This record gives sequence, structure tokens and C-alpha cells, in this order.
Amino acid sequence: MSKKSQIYVVKTSPKTILEDYKKLMHLAEYSKHYDKKSKNILKLNLSWSKFFPSCSSPPWQVEGVIKTMLDDGYEPKNIFTAENRTVVTNIEKGLKGNKWGPIIDKYGVRFIPLTRIPFVPYESQKHRFITLKNKKLHVLDSKIFPGGFKIPEFYVGKPIIHLPTMKTHGHTGAIGGSLKQTKEESKNGGITCAMKNAFGGLLTKRRHFSHQFMSEVLVDLLIIQKQIHPSIMAIVDGTVCGDGAGPRTMIPRIKNYLLAGYDQVAVDTVVAKMLGFEPLKLPAIKLAHEEGLGCGDFEDIEIIGENVSGINWNFKVKRSLIIWGDQMVRKGSLQFLNPLLHNKIFFTLPILGSLVFHDMLWYPTIGKKRINKFFDTAWGSLFKNYPSN
Repeated sequence: MSKKSQIYVVKTSPKTILEDYKKLMHLAEYSKHYDKKSKNILKLNLSWSKFFPSCSSPPWQVEGVIKTMLDDGYEPKNIFTAENRTVVTNIEKGLKGNKWGPIIDKYGVRFIPLTRIPFVPYESQKHRFITLKNKKLHVLDSKIFPGGFKIPEFYVGKPIIHLPTMKTHGHTGAIGGSLKQTKEESKNGGITCAMKNAFGGLLTKRRHFSHQFMSEVLVDLLIIQKQIHPSIMAIVDGTVCGDGAGPRTMIPRIKNYLLAGYDQVAVDTVVAKMLGFEPLKLPAIKLAHEEGLGCGDFEDIEIIGENVSGINWNFKVKRSLIIWGDQMVRKGSLQFLNPLLHNKIFFTLPILGSLVFHDMLWYPTIGKKRINKFFDTAWGSLFKNYPSN
């Protein structure tokens, strides 16, 4: 790459968080990439309808970005927050549980539930903005959506800003094996951040069939984004990060960092390095880097702002019972059951299992203890001070 990818980093605190988001966005000179007259999308991150620290976009991230844009002269009618549903999340409950609703109402911007947006064939939009020569999709239009891959019509032609958090993810690293990851698998890790945030917008409920080819899917999504969005940016919240069995059953770690960048691969590279993983050993980053979709080599990335080159938080990736079971069926010793996942009746079983394990067993017990511990911190107090719906 002729010019180094740039990642912008700011340290923050609960008392200065909104001003720090403004500082970060101004440091990144975002207004040069996002026209005030354009309709701009803010893609939220909903990993759980319920609140859990570091799991989904925190309210101060949503408010910080929206407030900065409005203070800088962007009109509320041109800012669209957006999110989709999954087979295990609910948009309405997510707006309430994560306290997004009152913020969206307060600033007068719109929320677009992608479940109500028409989807159009991806092929008809190809090469709209950036021509990627010989860049065919790896799996989305063949193995996962053989009938033809579709994208939200609302997305096409609009700049997008992703609002992910920094956390581990049991699906994005090594796949298969036993419930307890090997030492090498845990070291190599798995994260979810900028590249994975597109997962919840461009894919429908059938996205769960992507778990078998997660790395290829994330690269496919990046290829698609480069073709339908004139600008792509990630503004990452690392105030409270998720360690362990992400993206839900994690241990919250307070770290007080904010990051931003226009190269989604470089964003994930810096995040991976800070969490304690070797970026080019993460399959999605490695594949995207090799295909020239972004920079996965930390040494070739220019950090502007806080120096994070020496940070290693030594996070470890673990897999929850649900993710382990999913991986065993997709690519492990239970793979003979994989064809049954295409049966609507059978597919309700893992959905029900996730609901029982996450919402009825883990959340009221282990999760509640971790949430209460978080509420005793300054960030916890800030969250409680945000109004509920």
C-alpha cells in the first residue's frame, strides 16, 4: 500500500466521554469524508437485546457520535441510526435494554429497523463506487445464499459509520475442537469489531449459516461495502472491553480507549493487538490483508493520538456452551447434524437453546453478578444515569 493506513486513538473517562468522542472525530477529520448534505448511516452494534457491559454499543458512544455531528452542523434528518435483528436478538428490546431509544429521540435523528427495509440483488449494485478488479465473493453468493445474495436497498449509495465495541468472539478465531480451546487457539484468538459490525446490517436472519465460513464472510462483506458505500468509517468504543467467551458471556474490563479509522482491516488489526492477539494470525484479517482490502500488518499502520504500540491486555478467547455446540455441528464431530439446520422446525431447537442458556440461566446468575460489579464503577453509574424508554 502506497500510503500507511491511519488509526486515531484517544484516551477517555466517564466525565469527559462526550467531548472525547468529539476530539476523536475531529482528529480523524471525519467531516471531509461525510457530506453534511448526504444521508449518513450510523450502524449500531446489537449483540444482545439485554444490556451487558461491552456487548453492544453503549449509550455514550451513540450520543457522542450523534452529538458531535449535530454540533458540527449536520442536520438530524440526514442522520440514520440502523440495526437489524437476528434469530436471537430483538430490535425493540435492544433499543430499550441498551438505552438507545431516548438518545435517538432526544437528538431528533431517525432509527431504521433493517427488518422493514426492502432487500435488492447485490449483483445489480456491483462496482457502483469502487471497482475491485477480479474481486468475486468467496461464499455469500454461492454457499450461503445460492439463490442470490441481497442487500438492504436503504444502504446503497449512503456513507456509513460503524459503532462497534472491542471484544472477543468465539466464532471468529479457530473453529471446531473441544469446549475448552487449546492454548494455541486461545493465543490466536478471535475478535469482533469493525469488520464484523457489517454482519448485522448486510445479512438477514439466514446469517447463522455464515458461522461455518466466518472469515470468508467477513471479507465478502468488506468487498460489498467498498462497492455500495462512498465512505466507510469505524468509531470504536473501548471504554469497557469484553474478555473471554464473547460476544455475550464475557468479563467486562475497563480500558478507557476510543479508536477510529477508515480502513476497517487496520481498525481490527490495532484492536486485536491491544487485546493481545497477533493480527495476521486471525483468519479474517489475514485474508483481507492478502487481498489488498486493508492493512493487517500493525507495523505498517500509523497511529495518530495516543500511542498504543506497547499495549497488550492479554485477553483470552473462550467459547460459551452455545457457540461450542454450534461449531461442533457446523464443522466438528456433530457435523452429520448440519443438514438438519436447514429444517425450520429443527432450527428452532438451537434458537431455543440459546434463549434458555443466555437469557434464562447465564444472565440472571453469572451475568447479573458481573453487571452489578460493573454498576459499582464510574462507567456503571454513567449508564444508570441515562434515561430508559
